Amino acid sequence: MTKVKNAIISVYDKTSLVEFASELAKMGVNIFSSGGSFKALAENGIKAVKVEDYTGFPEMMDGRVKTLHPKIHGGILACRDNEKHLQAAKDHDITMFDMVVVNLYPFKKTVESGKSMAEIIENIDIGGPTLVRSAAKNHKFVAVVTSPDDYARVLDEMKKNDGEISLETRFDLARKAFSHTALYDGYISSFFSTVSCSGEKIADAPELLTLQFKKKESLRYGENPHQTASVYVEHDAASGTTAAGRQLHGKQLSFNNYMDLDSAKNIVAAFDDPAVAIVKHTNPCGAAIGSTLAEAYTKALACDPVSAFGSIIAVNRTLDAESAELMSKLFVEAVCAPEFTPEALAILEKKKNIRLIELGKFADNSGDIELKKISGGLLFEGAERRMITAADFNVVTDAKPTPEQIEELVFAQNMVRFIKSNAILLTKNKATVGVGAGQMSRIDSLEIAIKKSQQPTAGCVMASDAFFPFRDCVDRAAEAGITAIIQPGGSVRDQESIDACNEHGIPMIFTGIRSFKHL
Repeated sequence: MTKVKNAIISVYDKTSLVEFASELAKMGVNIFSSGGSFKALAENGIKAVKVEDYTGFPEMMDGRVKTLHPKIHGGILACRDNEKHLQAAKDHDITMFDMVVVNLYPFKKTVESGKSMAEIIENIDIGGPTLVRSAAKNHKFVAVVTSPDDYARVLDEMKKNDGEISLETRFDLARKAFSHTALYDGYISSFFSTVSCSGEKIADAPELLTLQFKKKESLRYGENPHQTASVYVEHDAASGTTAAGRQLHGKQLSFNNYMDLDSAKNIVAAFDDPAVAIVKHTNPCGAAIGSTLAEAYTKALACDPVSAFGSIIAVNRTLDAESAELMSKLFVEAVCAPEFTPEALAILEKKKNIRLIELGKFADNSGDIELKKISGGLLFEGAERRMITAADFNVVTDAKPTPEQIEELVFAQNMVRFIKSNAILLTKNKATVGVGAGQMSRIDSLEIAIKKSQQPTAGCVMASDAFFPFRDCVDRAAEAGITAIIQPGGSVRDQESIDACNEHGIPMIFTGIRSFKHL
């Protein structure tokens, strides 16, 4: 056990600082402080020794040099069971510090707020990380506190143990401290590798990719029972994200549940109108928009009610009782929504095992990245979040789409990008009618979409995630009664597909934007 007699406090985030320091003072802890922290303590009547008075060396260079001194770091790094260390401390009048309370300048926040390069550089903390690493290294004798979230825990233990902090607690605090500085330095490294000396952005991806995620929980297993799995949350994950969602009811989420929840949430988050996605194995087996969630759910379920058994459902509105009542008639693994009404919760909670996940208002995911581990490396890309509008349309056929068909084609093309490649989607009334996913040939995907349709395909529109290499898809679509087609274009045989559409009197749109989904 280490009894805390002397503490250094130097924090940027002063949340609960006064209350924490006041309790330390009541327990007889001598506080040493500098800069804004000293000022905050003094203004609140908390006695503290100014670091520059202790070291005999003034703060200088606009505060760049405050705590970088042997009398500070000697008192942190000295091993209390090493006579040579103790003699050196005595020879140089060095005080032993038992606690270091430090958090760092807001470098990331400064970058994200669009400040100048000069201001960004000034928010690179030097003394803070040095104090933290010194104390964490010597956690055998020193407690390091880097977050206000730990203040209550530390005080509680000190009060119960006559001012002492256990080695287990000091080790845990040191572990958090090293993670804290690693995250901080990683962000600085990433930022500097993407900008020029003037601060101009010169690269989308850093030279050294540093990932920092906090473990949320261990899962029962991975995609299959013989695989281990865990779920991690980004260090500063926003609410309204899948990983940060709050489970309100049901069994523990599985690895596959998380995969499907994220796929379903991303689908409905793309639409402004009430939207419902019913997902199996990351592919939508039904999705629709409507004037209400209940209408959208009914339309989505009609696409493939058989595959919907054991599915994951996502909605982009507060889930209401009417929609919950409809969903309760189907065996569903999980439902996620921004919120649930109390009435909807009461209906769905009657099912013991159904997982109910509340995400909050969906976070803006336009800047997301996607990562894929490969042997010996990692693939990195910006997430596919491009929404197609009518402004992207290039009508390449003699027949022109009607205004109603244009609206339907916009819906279809924005939905097909959520289906595994090769992807073909048939839609009507802004709802999926037939889904063909993940096939090695596009014509096979079309055949599956037609075969899986639970309603007549005549009058549907068709969307493809990539170009048609041959005219066979157009000819088959015409047989099925498809009335309009949208696709990226870009094949050396595009003219064959255009000619086929002209023969059948089907309008076809090129967008010039491919939307493969291999991951």
